[in-house]
Amino acid sequence: MSVGTQDMGDTGATVASTELVERRRWFEGRNLVVVLVAATIVVMSVARLISDADRLTSSGTIGLGLRLAIPIALAGIGGLYAERSGTVNIGLEGMLIMGTILAGYAGWQWGPTAALFAGALGGLLAGLLLALATATFGVNHIVAGFAINIIAGSSGPGVARFLANQWFTTEEAGALGGSVSNGPPVDGQFPTVSLPVLSDGPDLLGDLERKGWFLLSDIAGLVRGVTADLRLDTIIAVLLVIGTAYLVWHTPFGLRLRAAGERPGAADSLGVSVIRMRYYGLMLSGAMAGVGGAVLVFAGANRYQQGQTGGQGFLGLAALVFGNWKPAGVLGGAGVFGYANGIRLSIDASATVKALMLAVGIALLVYAAIAIARRQVRGAVIAGIVAALMIVVYSVVDEINNQFVYMTPYVVTLLVVTLFAQRLRPPAAEGIPYRKGDSL
Repeated sequence: MSVGTQDMGDTGATVASTELVERRRWFEGRNLVVVLVAATIVVMSVARLISDADRLTSSGTIGLGLRLAIPIALAGIGGLYAERSGTVNIGLEGMLIMGTILAGYAGWQWGPTAALFAGALGGLLAGLLLALATATFGVNHIVAGFAINIIAGSSGPGVARFLANQWFTTEEAGALGGSVSNGPPVDGQFPTVSLPVLSDGPDLLGDLERKGWFLLSDIAGLVRGVTADLRLDTIIAVLLVIGTAYLVWHTPFGLRLRAAGERPGAADSLGVSVIRMRYYGLMLSGAMAGVGGAVLVFAGANRYQQGQTGGQGFLGLAALVFGNWKPAGVLGGAGVFGYANGIRLSIDASATVKALMLAVGIALLVYAAIAIARRQVRGAVIAGIVAALMIVVYSVVDEINNQFVYMTPYVVTLLVVTLFAQRLRPPAAEGIPYRKGDSL
């Protein structure tokens, strides 16, 4: 009898263990993304109602965040091509800069479509230079990447300023406002489109958003923000991200590219040229970042401006890390950073940042409760302390200092990357120089 009871107990324990494993698997992949998005919207809605900060989830803020997220996303996708092939690309900022200067000139001369292609060319040339240094001559990837940034002009005079001096200081350019730090306006703009009925015409989503209802109005603001007044370059950028997901994960080329970054020795033994794939990866990386630079030209004053990248290449690198070197994750990370940047530039930014701090505090309290349930004491304590700090600041401070408002995108970047650092898995051979015959 005791043996039978023990067998039944073992069977029950096995079943319980299996159910626990299945439950954990359900909270992975797409299901986890859906849960996180839903929880984020609920938390933001609660914070909006408590703080009476309607701009926290308004379509205007979301739309601005989307436009600001696109260059970050393209830089991140550029980094994905490079790092999936095995090259650490710290030079994304320089590639963005090269994209802005060539796009500014081509846009002035031939219009916005030419600006996109010229931006891609500028970034591609920077990618080729980085490939020459790292894949051919074996220069340290970090050093070479920073060299690309300096050469392009991220920290002072560089190629971009030299070209601006050649192109934009002529009498013709000067008559249109051109100078060594500014290009003439782009000749024309991309058209914009909106979702019929819901975001345009009757604008049903706009009507629902203005009612201020819990959750429903927030969802309406979110959907309207990403479907109203979309510029063609934004749509093209989203299609490039989707195309990247297909190319890298569903084609023979993508398999060879990833093999060069994961097991270059095994790829070489099967006839794949690792050096060539790393060249391809960096060329695509530069082209994507260059398109991001062109989008920056359209997003601002519709002209080239010195310093208009503003470190967004590094935010793209952070989005790549946050996204775990996957296109959908990069897009999500860029959306978070773009949204934070949009808040900084929105009307009444101080009140909106204050409401965002409340939302972060609430979210961290929920995270701490989940961590306690999972017996992750250290994570629960850290999240609880930060949450308490956020809520206390929200309660005590009347107005957020402008300097902190300016820092918001970077604070959010640091916080997000820190929270997700434990689940990251970079390509195995990333940053390791390869020579034919190596056993990596």
